[in-house]
Amino acid sequence: MEATITYRGRVINQSDIAVIRRIISANPCGSRRFISQELCRAWNWRQTNGALKDMVCRSLLLLLESKGWIQLPQPKCKLPNPLANRKPPDRVAVDQTPIHGSIDALFPIHLKQVRRTPQEKLCNSLINEHHYLGYSQPVGEHLKYVAFSHGRPIACLLWSSAPWYIGVRDRFIGWDITIRKNNLHLIAYQSRFLILPWVQIPHLASHLLALNRRCISTDWEKIYAHPVHLLETFVDTQRFRGTCYKADNWQLAGETTGRGKLSKSQKAILPKKAVYLYPLGKDFRRKLCLEASPC
Repeated sequence: MEATITYRGRVINQSDIAVIRRIISANPCGSRRFISQELCRAWNWRQTNGALKDMVCRSLLLLLESKGWIQLPQPKCKLPNPLANRKPPDRVAVDQTPIHGSIDALFPIHLKQVRRTPQEKLCNSLINEHHYLGYSQPVGEHLKYVAFSHGRPIACLLWSSAPWYIGVRDRFIGWDITIRKNNLHLIAYQSRFLILPWVQIPHLASHLLALNRRCISTDWEKIYAHPVHLLETFVDTQRFRGTCYKADNWQLAGETTGRGKLSKSQKAILPKKAVYLYPLGKDFRRKLCLEASPC
């Protein structure tokens, strides 16, 4: 057996394996969930809000069992996996009459945060039907916006938790591994940006970016009880030039490595993407590099 492995930023060594084996041995009738929670308590392995990292821990236990290092009890029951069997969003019909002309004709534009509202289904449907990547359920903290003009949807913007490690971003911030682990939730990642295909208005994209960055931190704090201090997104330069981000004064930090978030290879297996960042204040580095998380 290897001396150590690293899982979700935590180093697991031989003594940790021994702790897990003792918990399993001491609870022969315990469920996998019970063992996972007991291990979380033994390690004080908790989320920033104090909740046990139960699901992460269960994934770790399965990994260790697959390597033959531990033997878990048989599952008490097999529950359906809603993530594996998730259905695509229901289609919501909207008016697709072409919209042309100048941006002035669209005013006033209302940008609405629709997460946990009845209009969230509209956002999911439009992304799934009209974005080239389709819709996938965001993981972790996330917000969804729909832009309306004269009652009609014209665009959607989705934000989610930031990827764990992006080299050019982390060097731009200047934080170390420990501080990144504590404060990564203070970054919002734009995972989808869609101008509906029948809306062809010059300068609309950069205008929406400006509207969104002015409200996103406040909206984030309303739902998750903490602000965000930096925005990031990736641009596939084989498809797009990033013009709207440049027009809104986003900073090009560099490129992704193309290795993917879970790959252990040093070779690029995915297209490299341009990394654009937008600080939400002059003191963003100080706030992101605090040793203790603000929330």
